[in-house]
Amino acid sequence: MSETVLVINAGSSSIKYQLVDVDTREALASGIVERIGEAVSPLTHKAAGAKHTVEAAVPDHTTGLRAVLKLFAEYGPDLAGVGLVGVGHRVVQGADVYTAATIITPQVISAIEELAPLAPLHNPANLQGVRAAMAAFPELPQVAVFDTAFHATLPPAAFTYAIPPEVARSLRVRRYGFHGTSHQYVSRETARAMGRAAEEVNIITIHIGSGCSMAAVRAGRSVETTMGLTPLEGLVMGSRCGDIDPAIVFHLVREGGYTINQVDAMLNKESGLLGMCGSLDVRDIHKAIAEGDDAARLALEVFTHRLRHYIGGYCAQLGRVDAIAFTAGIGENDPITRALALRGLEGFGIEVDAAANQAARGAARISPDGARTEVWVMPTNEEYEIAHQAAELIDALEPTAR
Repeated sequence: MSETVLVINAGSSSIKYQLVDVDTREALASGIVERIGEAVSPLTHKAAGAKHTVEAAVPDHTTGLRAVLKLFAEYGPDLAGVGLVGVGHRVVQGADVYTAATIITPQVISAIEELAPLAPLHNPANLQGVRAAMAAFPELPQVAVFDTAFHATLPPAAFTYAIPPEVARSLRVRRYGFHGTSHQYVSRETARAMGRAAEEVNIITIHIGSGCSMAAVRAGRSVETTMGLTPLEGLVMGSRCGDIDPAIVFHLVREGGYTINQVDAMLNKESGLLGMCGSLDVRDIHKAIAEGDDAARLALEVFTHRLRHYIGGYCAQLGRVDAIAFTAGIGENDPITRALALRGLEGFGIEVDAAANQAARGAARISPDGARTEVWVMPTNEEYEIAHQAAELIDALEPTAR
């Protein structure tokens, strides 16, 4: 029987889940519980090619997971018959404490709580999912897979900010990076598609969707990434500003009269593509550009300018770049953004075949034959990566510890 892992990504008012067959990489079922804590919560469950939507009162995550189990019982597959070996949880912030997938114990829960100030919107919500799953599956191992873990291999020169060291140490201020499961999966799968081992190649992974980040991956290890202490740093994103002069914050407070909380909300939720042109959907932005919208045109130029800036910098950091891989919603589906991001980089050995780029669906090489650096579109699969890491860790346990 194949091994399956139930992957849970708990937000403050939602539970996303996927039942993954680790051997076949197939999602046997997936779904979401939304609006937890409101009067009525919509639940969506997909299995066996069918989509089922119901509504229920879901006051908390424990009730939400019970509702999920009811959906499995009613619409399948039968969790008792699919070889379920454990539950894998996405946890956003593991800091420098957790550098790999970890079996969840009371001590691990306490540590994740202690790290909550570094991810106040995410770690507490992730733990709600953990506690709910432990109540629902007390006999199964629970595994935390951290967004930050893949970037634990960053060298000190890459993760250190130039602030007083005693301040950095006391408040745990350093670059952590995020989207680690995506960068790890995409870099490994790109190497596989090239017919190479991950340890043999240097790859720049470009995860661009609503959230955006890049990583420089040398021989399978992350050595640089764009997000920092929080996911706000780096690339321009859907609603996040990415890199700005830090003194802009002081200016907004002193001269604009904004509170710190207002600035936080502005830079995280009201900036990026959304702030510049009113939309974070690149399909809308392309349509607006075609209709002569100068704000949309500038927004796309700023977005792709920042991408080129980091691609060039990562070429310098890696020295030799064997491949560039685009992934996530924009990276996998928007040939215009891919082409603009790489425009003018022929001197780095980076070229795009226009026809291949336009035709790319799923995993596809879009660089011409003989190009020094291969360019790939590589769909990400963060749920599989979480399931894979969880299953590997569970398989390594002593039988009595399972």
